[in-house]
Amino acid sequence: MRIVLVLLLILHGLLHLMGFAKAFQFGEMEQFTKEISKPMGILWFLAAFLFIVTAIGFFLRKDWWPLLGIVIVILSQGLIFNTWADAKYGTIVNVIILGVAIVGQSNLTFENSYKGDVASAMNIKAPSPELLTEEDLAPLPMCVQKYLVYVGAVGKPKVNNVKIVFNGEMRDKGKDWFKFTSEQYNFFGTPTRLFFMKAQVMGLPTYGYHRYINEAASMNINLLSLFSVVDMAVPELYPTETVTFFNDLCLFAPSALIDDRISWETLDTLSAKAIFNNNGTKISAILYFNEMGQLINFVSNDRYSVSEMKAFPFSTPASNYKNINGYQLPSYGEAIWHYPDGEFVYGKFEVVDITYNVADSYR
Repeated sequence: MRIVLVLLLILHGLLHLMGFAKAFQFGEMEQFTKEISKPMGILWFLAAFLFIVTAIGFFLRKDWWPLLGIVIVILSQGLIFNTWADAKYGTIVNVIILGVAIVGQSNLTFENSYKGDVASAMNIKAPSPELLTEEDLAPLPMCVQKYLVYVGAVGKPKVNNVKIVFNGEMRDKGKDWFKFTSEQYNFFGTPTRLFFMKAQVMGLPTYGYHRYINEAASMNINLLSLFSVVDMAVPELYPTETVTFFNDLCLFAPSALIDDRISWETLDTLSAKAIFNNNGTKISAILYFNEMGQLINFVSNDRYSVSEMKAFPFSTPASNYKNINGYQLPSYGEAIWHYPDGEFVYGKFEVVDITYNVADSYR
């Protein structure tokens, strides 16, 4: 579809050269029964040029292409109205391009709200990270200490923030899987999780933004970034997103497990219970490890299923540990609800990249 639209933009642009040729008498151009003045001919040439520029911008995914596309459609349609009898069918193409450009601009506006939040969070000065030492691990259960040693966190800088990129699949109960890509930033000084997802649901672009910041949580999912499918900021969402934030910390930023907002209880040699307290909101989880020191599952009873607005056991088994930017981390995980009638896997996540202590931000 992307290639089709690029070709449509280019072809539509080239057809505008006929109006330029008619005005400057480069051939008969019998398609136009009405004379076109030279000033108008220059506008036809300008329209052709800008359609091609818009095609290039669209193909290269430049942020400016939707706005340029809207402007050029307005110019093109004005020219078509001036020669309506000869060029009226160009309106059909303009309507298609305008629709895609409006969706593109709406997507950018929605995504820019996420980028703005990331930039604001980046502006909060974090201390220069010290190196994580074995002494820092002393208060932790032995299985957690072994995990931090296994992932290679000891001797590396402590973590202020992390950027995670995923590919994966998600679904709602009773519905088909859909593929997604996501980007997220987690900040640990002031617990913050900003998760932005792009997906195709039933072939239609669908964007989602989960925002956990300043003791509030919200979830917005927009179809074509024009129609709100989910717009939620209910109180139950905050402990739910607190569990998700802590889950990210355990699996993808284990250096942060030394945080004094976490209290621990050793269960046995391969499991420990953690209680995370974020300004009075407490959630708990049990972490399960294998003999190698890998964290293989995270289970919490404090997360609400949004569709039912009830808390159910929630787990995220993780596997396929590999070297990611110098750390041994899981590259695959699943998100599972444990409903009374059985387990329901609603998310599958493949890690694309993990970066710690990111300094640059969206502007």
